[in-house]
Amino acid sequence: MRDAARFDNGPGTFKFDGKRVRLPVIGWVKLREELRFSGKALSTTVRRVAGRWFVAVPVEVHLPEPVRESQAAVGIDLGVSTAATLSSGEKLCGPKALCGRLERLRRLSRWHSRKKKGSKNRRKSAMRLARLHARISNLRQDWLHQTTTRLVRRFSVLGIEDLEVRGMMANKRLARSIGDIGFHEFRRQLQYKAMLYGAEVVTADRWFPSSKMCSVCGRIAGKLPLSLREWTCECGALHDRDINAARNLRRYALDRASCARIHACGEEGSDAGLRWTA
Repeated sequence: MRDAARFDNGPGTFKFDGKRVRLPVIGWVKLREELRFSGKALSTTVRRVAGRWFVAVPVEVHLPEPVRESQAAVGIDLGVSTAATLSSGEKLCGPKALCGRLERLRRLSRWHSRKKKGSKNRRKSAMRLARLHARISNLRQDWLHQTTTRLVRRFSVLGIEDLEVRGMMANKRLARSIGDIGFHEFRRQLQYKAMLYGAEVVTADRWFPSSKMCSVCGRIAGKLPLSLREWTCECGALHDRDINAARNLRRYALDRASCARIHACGEEGSDAGLRWTA
């Protein structure tokens, strides 16, 4: 249930006045809030999602050159059990918006399939199902936006892995959990927000052995199945699989970040404690 109409900026197309917007043919419509940015409105898109109406307005604004106070670096490892693991050891759990509401989604889908086509009950059932889908999407997007914004504000250099999401989604055991987190959307938001906040995102090649490489000595382990969450290197270091991968991504990012940023990282953003001895 998605209806949308776009109005480009021009004479007599649309006009904002506080908590109101004037649309062609429709006229003045009340808004829940005023425009958050002051600038030239390029267009207006009115859309309906699950029975609720939204107005999206891209605004042309001048962005000043970002000034960063923190010059720290971090590696971010995305996973299924834990949505994101940082090289500092912090683990960020995702909202599991779909998994937590999967049973209700199945129940509403069964009810909807039993309604007579064209009936009022079927339309009501479709609306309930659409609202649940919208709720799941909103929860996922809210977590992604809050997490990525907090990361680019906190760190100056961010290392992340170039995951083959399409190939991972082919695994029927992992596809639902991967889609519930939104790996591709996480990386996309990191990249465009990093430009706004003056951070730098360094993407490691998908063949970079972040999980199998020891972050202490640099040795690469043999086969490391996904079920093995902890492993011990030949040098004696005991690794948490996700934290070890995040530390390797942090080192990778520091090695390939811009020279000016590396020299500005200081002790907090350097790779102290991760130097290989072998």
